Amino acid sequence: MQTNDVYQPPQVILQKYAELLVNFALGKDEGIATGEVVQCLIPDVAKPLALEIQNAILKAGAHVLLRILPTGFDKDYYTLASEEQLTFFPELHLKSRADLIDHSIGIIADTDPFELAGVPPQKIIAARDAKKKYRDWLIQKENQGKFTWTIALWGVEAKARIVGLTLEEYWQQIIQACFLDKANPISEWRRIKKKQISIKNKLNNLSIEWLHIKGRDVDLKIKLGANRIWRGGADRNIPSFELFTSPDWRGTSGWIKFNQPVYRYGKVLEGVELKFNRGLVSYAKAKVGNDFLQQMLKSENANKLGEFSLTDSKMSRITHPMAETLYDENMGGQYGNTHVAIGSAYRDCFRGDVKKVTEPEWAEMGYNNSAEHTDIVSTTNRTVTAILTDGTQKVIYQKGSFVL
Repeated sequence: MQTNDVYQPPQVILQKYAELLVNFALGKDEGIATGEVVQCLIPDVAKPLALEIQNAILKAGAHVLLRILPTGFDKDYYTLASEEQLTFFPELHLKSRADLIDHSIGIIADTDPFELAGVPPQKIIAARDAKKKYRDWLIQKENQGKFTWTIALWGVEAKARIVGLTLEEYWQQIIQACFLDKANPISEWRRIKKKQISIKNKLNNLSIEWLHIKGRDVDLKIKLGANRIWRGGADRNIPSFELFTSPDWRGTSGWIKFNQPVYRYGKVLEGVELKFNRGLVSYAKAKVGNDFLQQMLKSENANKLGEFSLTDSKMSRITHPMAETLYDENMGGQYGNTHVAIGSAYRDCFRGDVKKVTEPEWAEMGYNNSAEHTDIVSTTNRTVTAILTDGTQKVIYQKGSFVL
């Protein structure tokens, strides 16, 4: 038995992991194609997985653009960098990169979740905002069908300790969630995806005008409108069990509390409560990290809703909090989970040709545009009722499951 501080999954598991990311999560369900360029952004502690990802890309006949990211550098960077350095934007370099790559793989491996605890939040947000143009280029390319991405998790001791697991137990959650314990994880994900497509089709055929989310910690009304559709499921993020949509931010009203912590920008938020009035956050409070929450909401358009999401408890294989949004926003358990995101909306939730919509038209339809996008999760029981465009009502989610 390996000790916790050196535990690493067997190579066969890492090979399955890499093949799942390259040959399923990217592209159009069939993985990448010969000659395409795949950007890989992988922290140094995840080098064993980086090797398997490189090999899977090469076997597929594509080109690897690999960058190994050093861990433990961020605190010094944010401490020493001037405002000019924080907001430096190498436009020519990043535009060339955005034009070049066909796919991107990002691996999360947060070795010190509280590394930036002492850094003023405005410095972190300023650096993030300065890179928005690069993210916008990739989103535009994705909406044109010319770019795909995926994100996955490498287990680290620090995150395992936060949620009361050994590193091996933490990895078992990853292995189980991604079906890496099965002989053919890709076939398992295709099975899940088929179920999710069935639910999405039913949701998208309903012509939902409003959603009413009701429970002991929520009484929230969200406007969708007939031009919205639901997305998500077994694509992109690995794992992904959620189904989500992007609302018309102007129609959000009511309140919601969240029972799961948020780990973001090297900081933690706990006990978050939000109230909305005429689409704007009118009240926000966090029992832990409140100053940071207030700073986040000061970012342009961060005080508006960009996403609403539900996870069906019968599908998710995530059974334990992981102190990582990628997993916590897909958690199953007794009641599945509900999460919303403050900040930017997903434009591919438009029922129509995304490529033909202009910026003024996006604004007119209430798709929020922001450098911020932070997911906040609750796993308590709630009922979601859809109010359709013809005025009829239908319960779509109850006791942790879709009821369609």
